[in-house]
Parts: sequence; structure tokens; C-alpha cells
Amino acid sequence: MINPYAWIQESLTTIHRADWYRSVQTIGSLPGAVVLLSGQEVINFASNDYLGLAADENLKTSAIQAIQQFGTGSTGSRLISGHRELHRELEQAIASTKQTEDAVVFSSGYLANIGTITALVGKRDLILSDQYNHSSLKNGAILSGATIIEYPHCDVLALTAKLKQERQKYRRCLIITDSVFSMDGDLCPLPELLNLAEEYSCMLLIDEAHATGVMGKTGAGCVDHFGCTGRELIQIGTLSKALGSLGGYVAGSHQLIDFLRNRAPSWIYTTALSPADTAAALAAIKIVQQQPERRQQLWENVDYLKHLVTENLLNLTLNLTPNLKILPSQSPIFCFQLPDAATALTAGKKLKEAGIFAPAIRPPTVPTSRIRVTIMATHEKEHINKLVNSLKEMQL
Repeated sequence: MINPYAWIQESLTTIHRADWYRSVQTIGSLPGAVVLLSGQEVINFASNDYLGLAADENLKTSAIQAIQQFGTGSTGSRLISGHRELHRELEQAIASTKQTEDAVVFSSGYLANIGTITALVGKRDLILSDQYNHSSLKNGAILSGATIIEYPHCDVLALTAKLKQERQKYRRCLIITDSVFSMDGDLCPLPELLNLAEEYSCMLLIDEAHATGVMGKTGAGCVDHFGCTGRELIQIGTLSKALGSLGGYVAGSHQLIDFLRNRAPSWIYTTALSPADTAAALAAIKIVQQQPERRQQLWENVDYLKHLVTENLLNLTLNLTPNLKILPSQSPIFCFQLPDAATALTAGKKLKEAGIFAPAIRPPTVPTSRIRVTIMATHEKEHINKLVNSLKEMQL
């Protein structure tokens, strides 16, 4: 008899051979700029906690109070048994931050993307997707059943050509893109995308996961950063990165949000966000609004790292070529590109030995292997100095 599960071990063996195998590393401390990783104290450059809110006392107090008032779980989907007024307060706070008519909260950003895309388009429709989009956007597109055409990363001319050639063949068209690309650190050309969407009667969905709390004068995201507030589009994001909690959201018109509450399966059929996560996210939004100095410190740290890298490149003392190449960044995300997965794994191991947590990112997550570094507001200059010195000392 043939074992129907034998292929799993064969697949795992292939993953190992390609240097694509992944395993978790245990954090034994509170989130922060310095963490205990598998028993070793390291400077943390692997976190998306950009503002350092995941261990903030206000968020912890808010979460504890919510548990005491509402319990630990929401007990069911919001349409049946799980709605709390706290959920509505959070949605209103998100809409206010985004300056949209309304918002709806999902249990994760991944669920927000999958549910929204599958609700908006189907088999008679077209999706135009940036080549480097996040997995949640790509999988949402696949699940929708729509025709999917990927355009080269941030290539407005290529997207225009696709629209001219294909748009008229389909009932609806949805353009989907990250605003901040999480594995590259660059930004989508949002104003140009909005112009194209309006010209060709397309919907535009942008994922603000790595922009929420970080980009723009108020931390509202790339829509704010590019001066596009008030223009019609669909904004999706997460509460689990700069906001230090868990969950996802969609912000947009009253009609859009009302429609999603009736047609987004990953909202309708999923247990509501827990009271603790909801309260923590609400507290985080208040901090983003009331403490702009956190965001200011984040960008000072970003500029400091850029200065050190530029200075070392000019002095030819930072070993960035040929084996370590920094990608252009307009965000707190910096990526040092490497020739292959094995080299990336070696680099990540050497950095950890030096007390730096910045793991290797490899295919299929990204097309080319790299070390990904994220800057936080809570990093000190000494932390960033150590990162650059460790990169300089690496022999790859």
C-alpha cells in the first residue's frame, strides 16, 4: 500500500536542500529594542513594533481593564454573538484617523485582505496586482476567482499598458498594492495609481499595514503621506505592527463598509477580535494622535542609520559589494540583498553571534535572499552603531 502522506517528508527534504527551511526562535522577554532570544540577549532589528507600543503600559492597562469588563474572548462572530461597543469605538477611531466615512475591524490583517478582495470581485472581473504584493493580497486575489495580471513592481507605465489592453474586457477592475512594501522598504506610487484608477474606472485597494502609525504627518499612513486623503479608494491595514496589538481593518465609504459587513466571509464567519486586543489597539491610536514625538524619534533613528550607511559607503569601509547590497528605502525597513539563501542564512547567524537579531529572508517570500532590518523608535544610537559595525565586520 502506498502511504498517502509520504510526499510530506519528501517535500520537507526538498525545502531543506534549497535552504528554504524555517523554524521559530523563542522570545523570552517583553517586546522591545532588546529582547531575550533563545536565552541570548540581542538587539532586536526583526520587529514591526515601529513605535515601541507592544509593551507600553497604557496598552497593557487598557487590555487588562477590557478583560475585567468583557472577559477574554468575544465568543462568536459579531453578527451573532460577539459585538461589543468597544469594537465600534475602535472602528470610529480608525475612520477618524484615516479621515474616511467609516471603518470595519477584522480579526487579522490577512483576513481583512482575503475577505475584502473576495467580496469585491469575482469570475467576471480583473485584478491588477503589483508583483511584490504581500501574500494576503495575492491569496485574496486567487480566492476571488477573478483574472489576475501582475504588473512589474511599481511600474506605472506597464500598469497603464495593461489597463489599455485589458480593462474593457471585464465587468469590474481592482488594482491592489501594498503602500509600504514590507520586504523592500519602498513605497507604491499612490498618486499615479489613483489617477489611473479614476481614468479607467477601477477600484483601488492599498494595504497600509507597514504605513499605519508610521507614515504621514499624523501617522495615518501613505494616503496622508502623499496628500491623497479624501480621494476614493479602499484602505486596509493591521493593528499588529506600529499599533502593537492584533487585528486588521478596512477604511472607506459608508457604502463600502456596509457592503463588507454583509459580504466579506472572513468577517461574517470569524469570531470577533478579543476585548483585550481591541482595547489595546484603541489605546495605541490615541497615543499615535497625542504623542507625535514617538514617530519623530522613529524617523530620527531611520535618518541616523541612513547617514551611517551612506558615510560608510563613501569611505568604502562597509562591505556592501559584491555580496551585500542595500536596497533603496523610504521607510523604517532596510534590506541588505544577498546572492543566495545559504549566504543569507550565514549572515543572519553571524549577526546573531554578534548580538543582532536580523534574520534571513529567503524565497519564496522574496525573489532574492536578504537580511531585513526594521528600525524602532525605541532603538538607541548605540544599537544602530552596533548594527552597522557588525555588518562591516562580516565576511561573506
